[in-house]
Amino acid sequence: MSTLKAVRGTRDLLPPETSLWNRIEATARAIFARYNFGEIRTPIFEDTSLFARGVGEETDIVSKEMYTFTPADDVGRGLRGEGCARSRHGGDSEKSQSLTLRPENTAGVVRAYIEHKLGETGQLQKLYYIGPQFRRERPQKGRYRQFFQVGAEVIGPPSAGSESPLRDAEVLEMLATLLDELGITGWTLELNSVGAPADRARYNETLRAALVPVVGQMCEDCQRRAITNPLRVLDCKVPEDQPIIATLPVIADSLDEESKKHFAAVTAALDAAGVPYNRNHRLVRGLDYYTRTTFEFTHGGLGAQNALLGGGRYDGLSEAIGGPKAPGIGFAMGEDRLVLTLQALDQKAAPPQVDAYIAPLGESVNAAALALARELRRAGLRVELGDGSFRLKKSFEAADKTARRIVILGEDELQSGILTVKDFATGVQSKVPRAELVNFLKQ
Repeated sequence: MSTLKAVRGTRDLLPPETSLWNRIEATARAIFARYNFGEIRTPIFEDTSLFARGVGEETDIVSKEMYTFTPADDVGRGLRGEGCARSRHGGDSEKSQSLTLRPENTAGVVRAYIEHKLGETGQLQKLYYIGPQFRRERPQKGRYRQFFQVGAEVIGPPSAGSESPLRDAEVLEMLATLLDELGITGWTLELNSVGAPADRARYNETLRAALVPVVGQMCEDCQRRAITNPLRVLDCKVPEDQPIIATLPVIADSLDEESKKHFAAVTAALDAAGVPYNRNHRLVRGLDYYTRTTFEFTHGGLGAQNALLGGGRYDGLSEAIGGPKAPGIGFAMGEDRLVLTLQALDQKAAPPQVDAYIAPLGESVNAAALALARELRRAGLRVELGDGSFRLKKSFEAADKTARRIVILGEDELQSGILTVKDFATGVQSKVPRAELVNFLKQ
């Protein structure tokens, strides 16, 4: 019988590496709280049409990478990466409803905003999420078919200031703070504006015309995109196509005055806050819902695939999926990429040391050892519990690998109430009254 393994494109996260994941999430939650964000948790699967209408049918995510199924499918073969089967969008019957494991979470958050009528509060909704996403793409370093994201969205009615460039700058300043507090130094903020929908349409026509004489020299994806959505050509990562892309017109020349004014206000606020950035005219992001401000934070420690996180403004997404006007801006950061970056910066995940290892001397004191462990743990200490069947030497060896100190508990210690404690760092062995043990271990 063959050994079962994790499905290709997925993997198990194990200690001590998970301590890095926990640190990222704890730091993110602390930062979000400072900026008055609240947590939202959406389902991991949604109606397929949400992503087709919101993300865009011509994006690689929808056309190639989604895990789509119907409840009527045989469970053993129902999840399959077939892209978005147009013939199965929606449907009145639950059995025929096409469902998709979420490939990203912004569309789901906006769907929840509409469904729960959050806009009727008249307030900005500042929401963050942490959780898994799913895309059927080629696994590679830092990229998996089940991956994890930390993201946030600021969305609301225009009357709440949701269109303000200050919202864009505040999100970017928050991200700079988050990366700094994680200890990720040397990041670069790549910034651009893709303008309003009319600007994008105008630029698409300019780009389509510019591509006509050169697109035959480009990859198959670019040849397809040049017809269906020329803006996507700028997302191409094929090295041989980059010299051609560098000669194409830039979107800045197609922006109207309002879009230029909005972007200038974003950069002025960043300048005032001291957040450095680089204007990248080729940055358009890969999803159709983006408008105006788009951005990525990159880091050299990741090699060619150097994006830590990205996002942008999506002023028309709510209307695209049947909701009210609700401009917004958001981002998603890949935890996998952040962990790789922290490791590249030599922030290793060391096994956490517990405060004390309790070593019972004989099985007759096992129950008393558990009672002592409960007492110490309820006082907030991290405690590992040994077993009385161990010889004392084995207990010391186990304790030395995991704990700062070992607490020896035998019949004599139980009767006298005086415990023997050895500190592994100093080698000092102390006699400690049980009533004073908690304070001693907390020193």
